Amino acid sequence: MREIDLRSDTVTVPTEEMRKAMAEAEVGDSSRGDDPTVNRLEELAADITGKEAAMLVPSGTMGNLVGVMTHCKRGDEIIVGSKSHILNSETAGAAVLANVQTFPVSNNSNGGFELEDIQKAIRTDKVNNPRTGLICLENTHNACSGSVLDNFQMKSVCDVAHQKGIPVHLDGARIFNASVSLGTSVAELVRDVDDLTFCVSKGLSAPVGSLVCGGADFIDEAKRHRQMLGGAMRQAGIIAAAGIVSINSMVDRLVDDHDNAKLLAMGLVEIPGIIINVGEVQTNIIYFDIDQQFFGSAHEFLSRMGAQRVKMLAMGERRLRMVTHRHITNTCVDQVLTRIQEAAHDPKMMPVGSN
Repeated sequence: MREIDLRSDTVTVPTEEMRKAMAEAEVGDSSRGDDPTVNRLEELAADITGKEAAMLVPSGTMGNLVGVMTHCKRGDEIIVGSKSHILNSETAGAAVLANVQTFPVSNNSNGGFELEDIQKAIRTDKVNNPRTGLICLENTHNACSGSVLDNFQMKSVCDVAHQKGIPVHLDGARIFNASVSLGTSVAELVRDVDDLTFCVSKGLSAPVGSLVCGGADFIDEAKRHRQMLGGAMRQAGIIAAAGIVSINSMVDRLVDDHDNAKLLAMGLVEIPGIIINVGEVQTNIIYFDIDQQFFGSAHEFLSRMGAQRVKMLAMGERRLRMVTHRHITNTCVDQVLTRIQEAAHDPKMMPVGSN
């Protein structure tokens, strides 16, 4: 029985084209700006996002932190979504390393904000208040079922921020998924944000790396913070070579991941004990709940599915997440649904009180 790993699109491995490019990459000392392959990747990233410059970092978490550190002074406050990755999954780096505090504003169902909530959250310049130094968006939004913010939603938040002289940072780890879903270029989608990060190591299947993109002066200053965090690398062209291939050859196929996620969600609806809103599935991330009478806790369900060689993530007592990616085919979708149905009919997992 083949193992099917739906924990994240970070489990993707590099393609043969990427491996060849890595093996043949021309390299230099990237921290000194001497690695030609890194330079090409950064130029490509700046061009595709419509920004003046870009900088390679090892991870999206570092990219987000560098963005916060570059925009903010110690003691500033950043406005983030209540369900954002920056707030919930980056180990309080903004507080510990950037010395800023986070002000969470409720995310709506698609990962955006009510503009009134943003306006209320912006601090006035009173001596006893922290200054609002940055507003952070996320697109696609991981914890909101991989939902997408369109141009209007992005611009609306940016307009409110910029009227107050506040920059906007975008956690665009999966911005190419958003672009493909909307049929809009990445450059158009991120036009109004001041800077962004995106990952090449998720759906684009490169082994490692994220890019921070923004104005030339911003990137110059961001390099100081990357150095401070230990993110300046040496012969990083080996990494960058795979990133170049990923951007040039892996974007268009993301639609397959979206289609497979929708097929998986539609199949889950038909299984007793699974609760899912198919309409929430816009890209490659699927959240669903389980009826504990059928399946026990989420961790018990994971254990059962592990025996079926299907991996996913528990996100609470009843909630689970699956993410489609390059290694998940139509056949995999059918197999996952079959294996969940088999688990649902397992006498050990039948509803309480059933015969």
